[in-house]
Amino acid sequence: MWADGWRLAVGTLTALPVRPPRLVDRRRAALAMLLAPLAVVPLGLAVGVLAVVGDSLDLSPLVVALLAVGAVALGNRGLHLDGLSDVADGLAASYDRERSLAVMKTGASGPAGTVAVVLVVGLQVAGLAGVLAEGWRGGVLAGVAVCGSRAALALCCLRGLRPARPDGLGRTYAETVSPPLAAGLWVVAAAVLALTTGWAGLAWWRGPLAVAVAVAVVAVLLARAVRRFGGVTGDVFGAAVESALAALLVALS
Repeated sequence: MWADGWRLAVGTLTALPVRPPRLVDRRRAALAMLLAPLAVVPLGLAVGVLAVVGDSLDLSPLVVALLAVGAVALGNRGLHLDGLSDVADGLAASYDRERSLAVMKTGASGPAGTVAVVLVVGLQVAGLAGVLAEGWRGGVLAGVAVCGSRAALALCCLRGLRPARPDGLGRTYAETVSPPLAAGLWVVAAAVLALTTGWAGLAWWRGPLAVAVAVAVVAVLLARAVRRFGGVTGDVFGAAVESALAALLVALS
């Protein structure tokens, strides 16, 4: 089961080639979501490497931040940004639930989706540039934040958050993670970020504070999704990840 959960996490959350799981069920789906921060370690490493190279070449932190955010987006096939765009379009489309879900399913990016992507990516770049002002150690901290942001998926899969549709990605993962496991994952994320933040030369408490901000942002997003869509979808998962990353980086900058 562990191997299937790992393959499901890596195959879903990254563009890395991996053997498909032998079986996908709710237990394996829950495991995949809990392993999400570890599954994207290669993306975090990419951010760290870019930070080290940029620091050695004396590149502008803004340039390195743009490259790093782009690398992370390419590393997950842009799926999370696509989800963010679809959610924004769905929220802006209509107060009718079915109409909103239909707009999200088209996949075309509308005005609201475009603005949302520009805003969130802009916040990620600005926050990352601020973190990179601490040098290459700031880049390592940013890489840890990339991994930590994927803990948002455990919140999306909490029991009680029903899927908005009877099909799709959300149906597979919805309501698979218990609250204690989700809370434990975020406690671990806060502890790791506290250690990394102190090591990077910042006040250690900024790590847990950034985690609290990210959790609050994701909670607001999920509450809005449940109220408007009637539950969660795969697009909501992607929007939660991108929003959590933006919140973490801005709070750490």
